[in-house]
Parts: sequence; structure tokens; C-alpha cells
Amino acid sequence: MDADSPLARWQNRSELPLFAASLVYLAAYAVHVLDPSLPAGWHLALKSLIGLTWALFLADYVVRLRLSGARFGPRYVRHHVLDTLVVLLPLLRPLRMVEVYQVVQRNREQPRLSLYARVIAYAGSTALLLGFSGALAVYQQERGAPGSTIRTFGDSVWWACSTLTTVGYGDVTPVTPGGRAIAAVLMVVGLALLGAVTGSFSSWLLQVFTREDEKPPAR
Repeated sequence: MDADSPLARWQNRSELPLFAASLVYLAAYAVHVLDPSLPAGWHLALKSLIGLTWALFLADYVVRLRLSGARFGPRYVRHHVLDTLVVLLPLLRPLRMVEVYQVVQRNREQPRLSLYARVIAYAGSTALLLGFSGALAVYQQERGAPGSTIRTFGDSVWWACSTLTTVGYGDVTPVTPGGRAIAAVLMVVGLALLGAVTGSFSSWLLQVFTREDEKPPAR
């Protein structure tokens, strides 16, 4: 994509504000889920804020589609899976942190981190945000379900940690269809993030040891 194209200019201008909007979305959703004792008016305001930020994500998707010059259809969705996914499931918007990092680099011209540092930083921050988002979503689905073992938000956080790290103790598990669908997404993401971090760390170690082996012996 041309750096001076209308689409590139839109991405440079919108990515950071939309990332801030995603944090607002997450905060509003967290308060709505974690504090059911709030007055009905507060919950209505939180739902309105959630809907407003989601509308911003949808508007961004439409603008990107128009500026790309493409027609919406299966082919466009296949080439923009992540963009489509975060509109349908806004809690997955942390997956766009790579684009946020690239925009910051272009706008501020800061020194780039090494490849290994970038992968580990991205995977770590994404895991934290997605783990928190997944824990919230599962807690909302499971807390009142018959036979559920996820009764508190602490239970949900513990479950999210064991799922993202692919440990899967099985002491707490979702029983609702919605909770299991969220679990499936977290399992896939957890495998991808764990593989990225492990591969980058192993590659870095090999590079370090190779440099050490190539050094001439001390006299």
C-alpha cells in the first residue's frame, strides 16, 4: 500500500484514536459487567458508550472499504479477516496493536525495537488485554448459569490465564455455549501467541550463541 494513498493517510490518523476508543469500550464493558449493583441509569449510560465506540469501529471499517476501492464480499473479508473480526467482536481489538505500533513509528520516527523485542512486547501486551477481555466476557456468560464453576471474576481470570497459556487445569470450565465459544477463540489465540514468543526467544538464543561460537578463542 502506497504511504501517500488516502487509505494510508486515514490509517495514520485514525489508528491511535481508535485504539483509545477500544480502551474506553473495554473500561465501560468492565464496569457494566463487574458492578451489577449500579443504578439502571448508569448501566444504560455504559451501554450507550459501548454502542457508540462500536459504531466508531464500524464507521472505520466502512471508510477503509471505501478508500480501498474494493467491493465488499467474501474476497474482501478473506483479505481483511482481522479488520472484520474486530468489528464483529470488539473485545478482540487488542489484536490490532501491530498496526498501532507501526503508526507510532511512522508518525514519531522513533528508533525501532529489535524484531524479537517487538514480537515479545506485542504478544505480552496482547495476551494481557485479551485475557482480561476474555475473562470479562466469560464471567458475564457463566456467573448465573446452572452448574457453572465460574462464579466470581477471580475464577474467570484464573480460567483465562490457564487457557491462554495452554495449561488447561480443568478445575473451572465454561458450560454455556457463549462461554465455550469464547474459550475456543482464546485457545487459538493462546497457541498463536505462545508459539510467537517461544519461537522468537529461541531464535534470539540461537543468534546469541552463534555469535559467541564465532568469537576467536581468548589468548
